[in-house]
Amino acid sequence: MDVVRITPRGYCHGVVEAIRIAKREGAARSENEKVTMLGYLVHNEHVTRELEESGVALVAETDRMKALDQVAEGTVIFTAHGISPAVVEAAKARGLNVVDATCSDVTRTHDLVRELVDSGHHVIYIGKRGHPEPAGVLGIAPEHTTLIESIAEADLIQPPDGRPLAVTCQTTLSMWDTQAIIERLVERFPSIEVHNEICRATQERQEAAVLAADDVECVVVVGSARSSNSQRLVQVVREKGHRPAYLVDTADDIDPLWFKGMHRVGVTSGASTPTQITRAVITALEGMADTP
Repeated sequence: MDVVRITPRGYCHGVVEAIRIAKREGAARSENEKVTMLGYLVHNEHVTRELEESGVALVAETDRMKALDQVAEGTVIFTAHGISPAVVEAAKARGLNVVDATCSDVTRTHDLVRELVDSGHHVIYIGKRGHPEPAGVLGIAPEHTTLIESIAEADLIQPPDGRPLAVTCQTTLSMWDTQAIIERLVERFPSIEVHNEICRATQERQEAAVLAADDVECVVVVGSARSSNSQRLVQVVREKGHRPAYLVDTADDIDPLWFKGMHRVGVTSGASTPTQITRAVITALEGMADTP
């Protein structure tokens, strides 16, 4: 079976930098010092295990403030997804050494929301409830931000405070879904100020996966089920590329029956997926005979 390696794929700059920061802190700790990730540094279990082996422990609680209650001392690392200012202040008040591994693209969104709120806007934020990135952004000014997930919610939203409106978004969403929601908001509120913050790495990976779908019979996405950007790759291949797509964490998750009657398969990976995991999936696929 022919395997097409879709490019770009795998680690983005934000993930590379977050891992570098965490490994540096783990290597620099004294013998009895504790270094703790406040949530998954990036949404990939292989990366998490590698960091734990490097001396960086994990508190897996989704609510960052509740997670902080489990960190009594030492260094706390904020993840690539960003963090609410309230959690930062609480960590400093407890005397913890604070290390921020927030992706620079997410930091830019935080700065944008601050500027918009300071200039008198109410911000409509497109994102996924329960994901740490929206939690961090909404923590900047919760009274002047509203989270929505869909066109249906865009149809129903009634901004509460009479301020001029602006819209921005989580960096790892489907670029097509996000644009559709923005367009609906513009229809309802023609003067809304638009800031589409889908990051370049997300856009490039989604565009490449959809383009490759024209030349393959299905696409395998290597990534964690926790990873928003990996899930969105599966989504856009199915919805925009009109091909079957499957999310696998490792080569062991591959089901040969997926490829029955197929001769050409594409492979991509989420922005937090280690290269060696993707290579193992590619090797496994290349070793499969065509299934009649």
